[in-house]
Amino acid sequence: MIGRVLMILFPLLIVADIYIYILFIRKLTQSTLLHILWFIPSLLLIGIYYFYIAKGGSEYRYLFSIICLIFAVPKILFSVVSLLDLPLRYFFEWKVYPFTLVGLALAIGTVFIVIYGSTIGKTNFQVNEVEFSSSKLPKSFDGYKIVQISDIHIGNWKGDKKSIERMVALVNEQRADAVMITGDLVHNIATELDGFEDILSKIKAPDGVYSILGNHDYGSYRRWENKRAELLNFKDIQKRQADMGWQLLNNEHTYLTKPGDSITLIGVENDGAPPFSKHGDLSKAMKGTSRDDFKILLSHDPTHWRREVLSTDVDLMLAGHTHGTQFAIGRLSFASIMYSEWGGMYTEGDQGLYVNVGIGSVILPFRFGAWPEITVITLKTK
Repeated sequence: MIGRVLMILFPLLIVADIYIYILFIRKLTQSTLLHILWFIPSLLLIGIYYFYIAKGGSEYRYLFSIICLIFAVPKILFSVVSLLDLPLRYFFEWKVYPFTLVGLALAIGTVFIVIYGSTIGKTNFQVNEVEFSSSKLPKSFDGYKIVQISDIHIGNWKGDKKSIERMVALVNEQRADAVMITGDLVHNIATELDGFEDILSKIKAPDGVYSILGNHDYGSYRRWENKRAELLNFKDIQKRQADMGWQLLNNEHTYLTKPGDSITLIGVENDGAPPFSKHGDLSKAMKGTSRDDFKILLSHDPTHWRREVLSTDVDLMLAGHTHGTQFAIGRLSFASIMYSEWGGMYTEGDQGLYVNVGIGSVILPFRFGAWPEITVITLKTK
């Protein structure tokens, strides 16, 4: 995935370098050496990629990708914005170029965002507290507290156990009645959990820790030598969750109980919209439940809510998957282009959906605005 992003980025970087050189660099200096030096960083990055990273040099892949972003994105952004000055420059002979100044400011801001998001931002765990009220909730569950985490992608935390320890400590500090983990525990393979299981097994709650599978948990983004190896990996992921004390709900339900009362907790396998995998069976998971019961559904992909869940008597669905594209400014995020519900609480009638933007990252170890999230959901009786 990183390789595909860089394959798009590199041509745009070269075009931006040529554009900036023609319009600015060659006018600022007559030095041939400085003219040549202008292109050296980009050529060096492209050379390193093709002669090392693309040939399997994965040790520094993420660091290299961040460096590419720091060099490429500001230049591309500056070029696109400053292009708007060309009509002013050539047709109206303006001596002040406002879009060039705006482009320069955006380029500087982008450098800050990339550096902050890839260092501090990716571990800037946020505890978000929300309430959900329902007339179906038994009074004995009024004030019941759930902690939700999602999309840990543990393989991308290699070498950073301290951050996962801090995340686990924050989860436990909330003193939840139950903890819900809504998929994508791993990025590709079960062995990513090596060295992290003892840490994650410390997540505790009086009524238990419950989990479901996300699209990455099936290992389908990796090339396997055969189907048997893929199946063994899938079984290993499930076994490891059980060994950590988590109850994995695969198209099934269970009950959270108090004396004389209960609420229904349902979990389905990944139920994604194309191109994501669809293994969920909500009808099977809900079979035997009572229509009068308050129901919570754990389903990784938030598109499942509109595709099927709203037509059922599920009261609250908890999802993840979107990551908020790991970038947001307030409620503005690229995720909103792809998902009607991408982060936070959504309601329609008496039904609710909470989309957690996740803990981990994909493609790049970066987060800005869509900070790694620990959600505390308090249930209230209407």
